[in-house]
This record gives sequence, C-alpha cells and structure tokens, in this order.
Amino acid sequence: MHASHPRPIAEVLDGGVGTELWGRGVSTAGALWSGNAIRNAPEVLAAIHRDYASAGATVHTAATFRTKSRSAGEDWEDLTRRAVAIAREAVPRGHRVAGSVAPLEDCYRPDRAPTDRALLHREHGELAAALGRAGVDLLLAETFAAPHEAVAATEACVATGLETWVALTAGPSGDLLTPAELAAAARRCADAGASAVLVNCVPASRTLGYVEALARVGVRFGAYANAGDQGEGIGWLPASEAGRGAARYATLARAWVAAGATILGGCCGTGPAHIEAVGRMVADLSAAH
Repeated sequence: MHASHPRPIAEVLDGGVGTELWGRGVSTAGALWSGNAIRNAPEVLAAIHRDYASAGATVHTAATFRTKSRSAGEDWEDLTRRAVAIAREAVPRGHRVAGSVAPLEDCYRPDRAPTDRALLHREHGELAAALGRAGVDLLLAETFAAPHEAVAATEACVATGLETWVALTAGPSGDLLTPAELAAAARRCADAGASAVLVNCVPASRTLGYVEALARVGVRFGAYANAGDQGEGIGWLPASEAGRGAARYATLARAWVAAGATILGGCCGTGPAHIEAVGRMVADLSAAH
C-alpha cells in the first residue's frame, strides 16, 4: 500500500512579477507597467513564471494587471491573450493560471476610482471576459483599496462564470484601510460571489491584523504581502542576500496560516526565494498534520 502525501494546508501563489522584471533589467515604466514585458521581453516574463513554478507556486498570475483598454490601447485584448499564453506555456500542466483584474486608475489612490457603476461594470467586465476567452482558470481582482470598485469588479468577474478571488489592499504603508474596513469590503465582495478574499501589497510585517480580520468574513482567505521598507530586510534584496529575507517572510506567513489563511503568496519586493520558503513552510506544516 502506497503512503499518501499530506494535502497542503494552503495553496501557494507566485510572488512579485514587476519586481522581478525590474531586477532582470526589463523596464516597467509607463501605463503598461509589467505589461511592457509582454511586448518587449516575453522570454524574461516566461522565465519568471518558470522560476515561480520551480519555487513551489501552483497558481500563477498572468501579467494582465494593466492590459485593460484604458491602459493598453487598441491592442489590449491581444496583449491580454499573449500574457495568458506566456504563463500557460511556462508552467507545468495542472498548475492554474489566474487572470489579473486591477483598478481602473491608481491602485493606491482610491479617491481616483470612478464612481459610475455602469462604467466600472463595463470596463472590468470587458477585461474579465477577454481573460475568460484566453483560457484562464480563475480571475483575481487584485489591489483594490476602493471598496465600491472592488465590489463592481467582483460582480463583473463573477458574471463570467469563472472562479473569482478578490484581493484588497491598505497600501504600501497600510494606511488606506483599517483591518475592519478591509474586512467589511471583503464581506461585500464575498456576498457578490467571490469564493476567496485576500489582503495584498500591505507590508508583511503589518499583514497579520488584516488576515485575522478576514477570518471573520466566512469564505476562504489568504494573503500575499509586499516586503515592506527595504530597511526591514525582508525583500528588495540581491539574490545573494534573498535567503535571509525569505526566511523572515515565511515566518510571518506561518502566523497567517495559524490565523486560518489557506492561500499564500508574495507581492512587491518578493521573489522566487520567498515563495520557495513559503512552500517549504506549508509542506512542513502539512506533513505535521
């Protein structure tokens, strides 16, 4: 009789893509941000996806954060399709590819989020539908700090029939939403059909309070944090020094698991070393159960 492998206690997402592109010499300047690589460095983008798969990630987010029509122009759908294809071809069969749906304006300026509900539904729905046609496995509406836009994006994504996760942010300094406000927005997104709610791009050292608040929403939850200020020594580090920061990140993520998180990854300032450390932590905890 063969021994069964312990079921992981959490799914592992990939880490920062924009950070990795910058670190590998690919410009992320301009409205397209990480989407520049779809046109200019598809081989580097594919290598990043492969590196995250090798590190242990099994859910990979295509570089569609800024491929909506208002950011990418007339060829937005071709860029969207190509981003999904690059991710799909780079990762092993059986891994899932998520389509990123981001705020229409600046993700850290919720005051700039459009308030026209019909416009929000139309533009988010346009990208969500294109991601569905491109063959993503799920939709990840991410980095929303404006609750009303997060809810509209959720509704547009859910309308495609695809599994929808929603990630809310309190910003790089953790000052845009309190844990209670973020959890209230997450609850509205869950009511709109999101099957999982997350906090993302909050400093890892300040993420636990948000995760604990999400535990009361009533659906699956998780976190993919940023590395915080460079002085914290968690991320934004050269590869030769990444190990120490990655270990610190995994230690923080272990507390998120203790709070009930079942989806873990990384955001800005994190890289494959961080995801590998998180994956090892998840495997160790799974084996111990």
